[in-house]
Amino acid sequence: MIKELYTFTPEGQPHRTVIRRYTERDFDGLIRIQAECFPPPFPSELWWNKEQLANHVSLFPEGALCLEVEGELAGSMTGLVVAYDEGHPQHTWAEITDEGYIRTHNPQGNSLYVVDISVSPRYRKLGLGKWMMQTMYEVVVQLGLERLLGGAMSGYYKWADRLTPQQYLEEVLAGRLKDPVITFLLRCGRTPVAVLDNYLEDEESLNHAVLMEWRNPFLNGEGIDGAR
Repeated sequence: MIKELYTFTPEGQPHRTVIRRYTERDFDGLIRIQAECFPPPFPSELWWNKEQLANHVSLFPEGALCLEVEGELAGSMTGLVVAYDEGHPQHTWAEITDEGYIRTHNPQGNSLYVVDISVSPRYRKLGLGKWMMQTMYEVVVQLGLERLLGGAMSGYYKWADRLTPQQYLEEVLAGRLKDPVITFLLRCGRTPVAVLDNYLEDEESLNHAVLMEWRNPFLNGEGIDGAR
């Protein structure tokens, strides 16, 4: 178990919540949550499968987090460690995450990369995504990594006929537009690094994404206490 806390409905009702590492016994529940988050016509073959989930818990268990509300599985967040080059930010989701199988996990890397975050629609008013993000920031600090990376641009399709991806990002940063993912990540303390082209085949983003980072504030240039 990683942490226990109380999350609250908009009306102020508290719910006992646990964030912990997921294990094999959670796999069916995690796939169910993917189905709830991405219902048809989203192709079911793009939901998590058990081979992917087994890789997550064996290759990098520190980055395989799930969340329970009153004992019921309500969401998950998955990451891997990568060697990120600030001078070359362009990449695709498939390249960096190995299509979600995370065989690209590099224990000697410098950055934690978010593969996925999913919260069951039944629990989306409890602020669970922000709590999982905060917990993953703590993993970055514990491992002495430089940053957390990841992102998307899920509302771009509504504005693609009027704005380029970069212009859309600028409108969101100015507060004139809201994007479900970009705005959420900004509220979680993330900042934009670059617009990524052909990141992931996705109708809502038209295959674009905004790479966003959270930098570890405890590093002194060589790592925590000079450990890296």
